[in-house]
Formats: sequence, structure tokens, C-alpha cells
Amino acid sequence: MKKIAILAVAAIFGVCLSCNVFAADKAMIQKNVDVIVASIDGGKAAAEFKANDYDPYAFIMEAGGNLIVHPTLAAQNLKEKAGPVYDAVIKSTPAGTWVDYEWQGKMKHSYVKTTKSGLIVGSGYSD
Repeated sequence: MKKIAILAVAAIFGVCLSCNVFAADKAMIQKNVDVIVASIDGGKAAAEFKANDYDPYAFIMEAGGNLIVHPTLAAQNLKEKAGPVYDAVIKSTPAGTWVDYEWQGKMKHSYVKTTKSGLIVGSGYSD
């Protein structure tokens, strides 16, 4: 019985520890997106950003779906390539919001925020 209690406490501790790491990851994702948006709003060109300079990668998209920055889909149209993903990402707001969608069989969660010029900046993680 004592072993079960110890294992249960260890499991709960592990879950709590992973939640704290997860919360930090979400905070870092939001910070990265916020910094990119502030830079674009301050005059930096979207094309100057590199998707893989961020972990996880960041993307920048025009409202119509054209991806300006993305590690594999830059210069492609997300609306045409993956309509359901586009439909989620387009829910972006100037205040920033989290959106969920399925991509290639995995659930993804992205923080998206709209710049003053209407670009959508995002980053996220998958389950």
C-alpha cells in the first residue's frame, strides 16, 4: 500500500512539473508572437523574420492566406492548402488568442495575434 501511495505522489508531482513547463512554454510562445507583432507594428518588414529563429517556429500570414514566413509553406496559400487550419488561424485578434486545429493527424494549438496592418502572426505546439 505504501508503494502505491509513493507512486501516486510521484505521478502527481510529475504531472504538476510538466504543467509548469507547459505553462512556461505557452508563455514563451506568446512572448515570441508579441515581440514579432510589436516589431512589425514598429516598422520592421514581415519578410525580415525567419520562422526557425523561434522555438517553436513562428509564422506570418496575410489575411487572405498567403504565408510570408513559415518553415515549409512560405509563399503558399494556407486557405487553399489547408482550409480548416486557415479557418482557425483567421480567428486571430489584435489582443491575441489561442486557436486549436488538426494538422496532419495531430492536434495543434497556436497563439495568433493580428498586427495593425492586418497580418497574422502565430506560433504553437502539437499534442
